[in-house]
Amino acid sequence: MRDERYCARGPTMSVMNLETIECRRADGVAWVILNRPDALNAWTPQLGEELTQALDDVAADPEVRAIVLTGAGRAFSSGADLRAGMQTSNGSPDVGTPLREIYNPLILRVRTLRKPVIAAVNGPAVGIGCSLALAADLIVAAGSAYFLMAFVNIGLGLDGGASQSLVARVGHARAFQIAYLGERLAADTALNWGLVNEVVPDDQLEATVTTLAGRLAAGPPGSYAAIKRTINDRAYAGFAEVLELEAVVQQERAESKDFAEGVLAFLQKRPAKFTGE
Repeated sequence: MRDERYCARGPTMSVMNLETIECRRADGVAWVILNRPDALNAWTPQLGEELTQALDDVAADPEVRAIVLTGAGRAFSSGADLRAGMQTSNGSPDVGTPLREIYNPLILRVRTLRKPVIAAVNGPAVGIGCSLALAADLIVAAGSAYFLMAFVNIGLGLDGGASQSLVARVGHARAFQIAYLGERLAADTALNWGLVNEVVPDDQLEATVTTLAGRLAAGPPGSYAAIKRTINDRAYAGFAEVLELEAVVQQERAESKDFAEGVLAFLQKRPAKFTGE
C-alpha cells in the first residue's frame, strides 16, 4: 500500500492546519501544492508563511527524499495578489518588509534545501511565482505553461532571486530580454533557451514528474546534497545578498508614481502610462 500523508509531523501523523498549501507524501516524495486555484495561486503573506511551514516540515522528515512544487488548478502561480492589496508604511506601499520577512527567506530555503526540488509547472508562472519555479533544482513544464517576469509591467524591478536565477539559467543576454520586455515565454521557448529541463504534454506532467521524483527519492541523498552545495557555491554565490538588494530596490520602486500607475492599470485592465516619476 502506498504511504500517503498530508504534511504529517511526528509519530502521531497529525495534520498541519494549512489553508493555502496542500502537501501530499507518497513513496519518499512530497508534493507541495500552492492551493489558491480561484486566484490562480497568487501569493499573499499567508501563502508565503504556509509554504515555508510546509517546506520546513518535509525538509525535516527523513522519509521524504525529494520535493515537488506545483500549483492547484490551471496555474502554477500568477505572482503577487495585487487585488488583495498590500501593507503600507508612512503612507507608502511597503514591499520591502514582506520580502525580507517572508518571501526572501522562503526562496533561499528552496535554493538551499538539502533534498532535490522539482518545479512541476502546470500553467502560468508569473512574477514571484516564476521566481519560485526558478529557485528549484529542476523544472518540468506542461506544454501549455508559460513563464512571465511581469515586474516591469507594473513599474517594478525583479525579486524572488530572479536577478540571479535568470542569469544562472539563461545567461545575461536572455535574462535582460526576459526581464526588460515582460512578455510571456512559452514552454517550448523556455526549453530552447535553457530555462527549463523538460516540456511534456499537459496530461503527462504528473506522471513524468512522479517518475523523475521517484528516481531521485531512490538515489543517494548525500550525493544530491553535495552536488547542490557545490553548484550553489558557483552559480548562486552571494544569493542572500542579491535577495536583500532586490528588497531595497523593490521598495524604492514601490514608492514611485510609475508603480502606482502600473498597479492601477493592471486592476483597470489597460496599458500603463509610465512617466519616469
